[in-house]
Parts: sequence; C-alpha cells; structure tokens
Amino acid sequence: MTEMMANHSDSQHFELKNLKEMIFNENERDVVKSCAQHSNGECMEIKEPTDHVEITEKELLEKGYMQYGCPHYRRRCRIRAPCCNEIFDCRHCHNEAKNSIKVDKAQRHDIPRHQVQQVICSLCNTEQEVRQVCINCGVCMGKYFCETCKLFDDDTSKKQYHCNGCGICRIGGRENFFHCYKCRCCYSVLLKNSHPCVEGAMHHDCPVCFEYLFESTDDVTVMPCGHTIHQNCLKEMREHLQYACPLCSKSVCDMSKVWEKFDMEIAAIPMPEPYQNKMVWILCNDCGKTSKVHFHVLAQKCLNCKSYNTRQTRG
Repeated sequence: MTEMMANHSDSQHFELKNLKEMIFNENERDVVKSCAQHSNGECMEIKEPTDHVEITEKELLEKGYMQYGCPHYRRRCRIRAPCCNEIFDCRHCHNEAKNSIKVDKAQRHDIPRHQVQQVICSLCNTEQEVRQVCINCGVCMGKYFCETCKLFDDDTSKKQYHCNGCGICRIGGRENFFHCYKCRCCYSVLLKNSHPCVEGAMHHDCPVCFEYLFESTDDVTVMPCGHTIHQNCLKEMREHLQYACPLCSKSVCDMSKVWEKFDMEIAAIPMPEPYQNKMVWILCNDCGKTSKVHFHVLAQKCLNCKSYNTRQTRG
C-alpha cells in the first residue's frame, strides 16, 4: 500500500514537471515568435514598419482628388450658406442661383463669404466646422485652403494666394502681383511703376458688362487712364471700333496712326467756302486742354497733343 502511494506520488511529480516544461516551452516559443532579431542571445524590440501607414494616410488625403466640385472649383466639399441655410457647391453657385431672374427681387442676395461656418464633405457627407481635412473620413477637402476666405480648391495650378490688402484670395501667383494701396487692389508687377493710380479703381462695376470687378473671376485690365475693365470687354470694344474709355473718354491705346489718317482725310476734303474760316472751341479728351481751331465736319484736332479725340464746346 505504501509502495503504491509512493508510485502515485512519483507519477504526480513527473506529470507536474512535464506540465511545467510544456508551459515554459510554449512561453519560449511565444517569445521567439514575437522577436524578429536576436543579438548575443538578447531579444531586441521590433518596430513595426511605418511605410505602409504613411502611404495609407497619403492615399486617404488624395482620395477623390479632382473628381468633385463644380464649374468654378475642383473641391471635395460643399458649403452651407449662412444667409439662407442652404447647401451649395461654392459661393459662385449660390450667387448665380440666388440672383437668377427666376428669383423674386426681394429675395436676391450674395453670400457673405467670410461668414461661412459649416462645410459638408463630398465623400462621407459629414457636416462640420470649416477645416481642410474631414473630421470623419480624413480626406483633404481642398489642396488649397484659406481659412479667412473659407476657400477650398484642388486645382493648385491657378497659383492661389491670399492678399491681406484686398482681404480676399487671388490667382496667378503672389510673386507676379503687387497690392496698390491707393487703387486698393492687386496689379501685375509689370505695372508697378507705370500704372496711373485711381482711388478704388477696382471697387466698381465693369463699364461694359456691369459686373463688380473687385470680385470678378474674369481677367481685368487697366486702361491708360487708370480705369479698369474686363479684358474681354475691352477686346469687344475694339472689335466695334470703340477706342475711348467709357468712363472718361480718353483713348485706350496708341492712336497716332489713326490721327495721321485723319490728317490726310481732312486735307483731301476741304470745307465749303462759308465754313472755311469758321472757328470753334474744343476740349481734348486725351490731354484735357481747350483750343480754338478751324471747324471741320470730320473732326477737330487738339493743338496741344495733336489728338482728334476732341469734343466741340462752343461754336
């Protein structure tokens, strides 16, 4: 009986020993499994590769790039207009819709761009406060982002920049423009030392199409008199043989060759005898001087600057 008990005790001791060895071996295998490198028998900590995570984050930011937007901007978000609480692709879409002839005059309005507070991600439709990266899906809603103007745009080829003087974003590259504090607008650096300053030159409507020039998305040019106009509108004027500023009547380009033709035409067409000695007073639209000259039915020439861009003031 004592022998049987002894054998049973030995058997328990053997099983316990084997169990301990199994647990130790299993733990050792786990440790070896978790170690990728060993140095002098010591286990070294493994650092998970981060390349994959970085690529994933970059791909997430780029998701939907140039695939969303409207005719005005490529962007991955929409805006909630603070004025009417409606959702639009951009401020231009809002202004076009709300100023349509189909809208009652009393209801027409422009969006106060700087007051936009909420945007909606185009990929996950999450509405959130204005920010560049979506708080929900992590997508970049616009490669170019201006927190002041609440402007998003994926098409950075426009070379957008924010002008503190104008208080809005411009396109074309900061290095190519300067802000004139008298004209209160940005001009090409080519005009820095040559443009005539006109107070608030851009803060009025185009004299041809009547669009507000300061916030216009179309190209604007400066005429020699200092007044501003849409480039396309000026081109159309020239196509219709209109070469004077619609605001001040000064010539919009060099007219010297035209004046030479006027000289020849007037010399070739003498006035009838009753009018040959007729004198009139004229005001030159180009130089602002007044002159007393011989009357001619075609035009009167300024004695000061030789321009035919004149008007008769007295007979």
